[in-house]
Amino acid sequence: MKFRQLALIFFAVTLLPYLATAQGKKKKDVYEFEMVKEIKTTPVKNQAKTGTCWSFATTSFVETELIRMGKGENILSPMFNVRYAYPLKAENFIRYSGLTNFGEGGQAHDVMNVIRDHGFVPEEVYKGMNIGEVQHNHGEMDAVIKGIVDAVNKDKGGKITPLWPKVIESTLNIYLGVPPKEFTYQGKTYTPKSFVEAMGFNPNDYVELTSFTHHPFYKQFDLEVPDNWSKGLYYNVPLDDLMKIIDNALMNGYSVAWDGDVSEKYFNRKKGIAIVPLEEELPVVDDSKKEDDAEEKPVTEKAVTQQMHQDSFDNRTTTDDHLMHIVGIAKDQEGHKFYYTKNSWGTKNSKYDGYWYISEQYIRLKTIAIMIHKDVIPAELKNKLQIAN
Repeated sequence: MKFRQLALIFFAVTLLPYLATAQGKKKKDVYEFEMVKEIKTTPVKNQAKTGTCWSFATTSFVETELIRMGKGENILSPMFNVRYAYPLKAENFIRYSGLTNFGEGGQAHDVMNVIRDHGFVPEEVYKGMNIGEVQHNHGEMDAVIKGIVDAVNKDKGGKITPLWPKVIESTLNIYLGVPPKEFTYQGKTYTPKSFVEAMGFNPNDYVELTSFTHHPFYKQFDLEVPDNWSKGLYYNVPLDDLMKIIDNALMNGYSVAWDGDVSEKYFNRKKGIAIVPLEEELPVVDDSKKEDDAEEKPVTEKAVTQQMHQDSFDNRTTTDDHLMHIVGIAKDQEGHKFYYTKNSWGTKNSKYDGYWYISEQYIRLKTIAIMIHKDVIPAELKNKLQIAN
C-alpha cells in the first residue's frame, strides 16, 4: 500500500508540471476581436431545414428596430411572412407560365410587403410548425407546393380553374397553421395589423441598396437574382458609398439586413469568420514545427474594388446565397474592420454562438444588397437618390 502511495505521488509530481506546460502552450485564436460598436438585438434563431433565411434575417432586423425604437424585445414570427409570401409566389409562377423562380427563397423586401399587407405577430402566437418536430422542416411542404403549381401550369384541363389558389392556401394551413386574425399578447388584444400600428413600425421607412455597374448609379433597378421573384427595386450606389452607408447605420445604432454570398470556402463555418485572402491558396502550417514556431496571424486580404465586385457577380462567383443581419463593427488585433453578423443557423457547433465576423473586404466583394432605415443615408446621397424623408 505504501509503495502505491509513493508511486502516485511520483506520478503527480512528474506529470502535473507537464500537463500545466502543455495547457499553457495551447494555441490562441488566430483572430482576436475587439468590439467597436454593438447593437442590441434578439436571440439567434434557427431556420433549420428550410430555405427561409430571407425571413429570419429580416425578422431579426425588424425586431432590432423595435428595440431601437424603445418598444422592448419582441420575438416575431418568421413563418408568418413565409405563410403569406407563398401564395404570391405561386400566383407569380402561374402568371409567368412557369418561367420564373418558385422556391423557398426570397428577399428582405418580401417581409416588408407582408408587414404592409398583413402585419406581423409574435412567434408565440404563430410558430408555423404543425409537423410534430422540434425544428422547422419544409422539405415535404415545399415539394408538395411545387407539385401543385407544376400541375396547374401544365393546364391539363384545357384552361386553369379558379380553384387552385384554395389548394395552395389549404396546404399551407395544414403544414404551417392558420394565421391568426386576432390574438392576445402581454394582456392586450390585437390584429396583426393593429399590432404593427401599436409598435409604431412603418415598413415604408426602409429601403434596399446595391452596387453594380451594369446599371446607372443613383437610380433604381430590378435586381437580377432568382429570389427577387417579386421584382423589388434597389437603389444603385457606388461600392464606396454603400460601405459608408453600412458604417453610418451601425455607428448610429441602426442594424443592417445583408444579402450576400456565403458559398466561398473562406466563409469558414468552423472558425466563424469570412475573409478574402490575398493568396487564393492559403499556406499550410507545417505540423512538424514546434507549436511556438508555428505562429499564425490574420491573413492579408485583397483590396476589393468596384470592378472586382462587378466581375464576381457577372461570372457568378458571387451569387444570391443567404441573408444575414449585421449588428456590429469589430476590429481584429491588427486593426482590420470586421462586421459582427447574426446568422439563423442556431448556436450549436458555432464558434461565436450563432454570429460571424465578416471582414470589410468580404462585404465589399460578396454583397448582393442591403436593407437599411432610410434615415441613415447621408443627406447628399439621399438627395441624389431622390428618397423622401
